[in-house]
Amino acid sequence: MKSAFIRDLSIIIAVCFFGFVFLPLLPTIEGNLSFVMGAILSGSLLSLAHRYFNPATDNTPSVDNDVATTTLYIGNLAYKVSESAIKDHFAELGYVKSVRLMSDKRTGKKKGFGFLEVESDIANKMIETFNDTIFHERTLKVRLAKEKKHPE
Repeated sequence: MKSAFIRDLSIIIAVCFFGFVFLPLLPTIEGNLSFVMGAILSGSLLSLAHRYFNPATDNTPSVDNDVATTTLYIGNLAYKVSESAIKDHFAELGYVKSVRLMSDKRTGKKKGFGFLEVESDIANKMIETFNDTIFHERTLKVRLAKEKKHPE
């Protein structure tokens, strides 16, 4: 990723250099070209910044949708903990597909529990490893999630 960033940055610098050195030599079309070059550079810089510096970008390797997953219940969570912190913590053992933290519909405050969707192969290892461990000053409870019963 670092080499791609350097490559993209060097291309942008080369375009900027071209614009500053050669555009003043073309006085009859300088205004139009300056506008076009500015638009291209602005778009390139914004794209580069979004691609490399966006904290919401997920850098976890993609896993096929064919992978069997299991849902784990996680209880006794600190109310201030984020989904990304939980995902990072559990990803030490393997792929975490999703994290859902439950919150009160009326107030929006977190309820202190949630669910992880993980690869079925590592679900039991995650339970063994993380159950009754300290995370953000709380003792986690990690179990297999129960199937939600739908009223008929």
